[in-house]
Amino acid sequence: AGPLTVGVAIIPKDRRVYKIRDSKMLTEIEREAIFDRVANWCVDWNVGHASHAECDELGMRDAQRLAGTRAIDGLDHEIDQVLIDGDWNFIARGDVTTIIGGDATSLTIAAASILAKVTRDRLMKDESIHFPAYNFESNKGYPTLQHMAALQALGPTTIHRRTWRFMDALPWSHPQNIYRTRP
Repeated sequence: AGPLTVGVAIIPKDRRVYKIRDSKMLTEIEREAIFDRVANWCVDWNVGHASHAECDELGMRDAQRLAGTRAIDGLDHEIDQVLIDGDWNFIARGDVTTIIGGDATSLTIAAASILAKVTRDRLMKDESIHFPAYNFESNKGYPTLQHMAALQALGPTTIHRRTWRFMDALPWSHPQNIYRTRP
């Protein structure tokens, strides 16, 4: 559920921030604690999103390209090199280097990872008040057992990506309920 989010960071060449690492290696409390330090340390940073509807309409690859383009286009600085965590170039412009496991080896990618993850987590926490049965404040829209159980019992909300493979096995004949739309 929720948007696909891509972060971009331009880091200073002469200063470092302690404890920046792959966002998945940090706890939620650690990511929140370091977020402002990372954001203030960066020369420039931005986060781009592709909405749940855009993910469904475009497919995940093109939605990732859209979110990445939005992140880069929102910077106040021009960039001459892009480092991407993973094995495919979804930006397709300029000098791009893909790095598998890049968030564990590149300070730039790790910083962008923290900024993107915290930003998306905060968005999903904000959504949790609209859809309390889905526990978005805890699972952030990822397919945990509790989230999948809520989908089975209540069906998708208005912020679920309906084309994801996790949705294929869900019954779609749920009665109308308060979790279908936002108040």
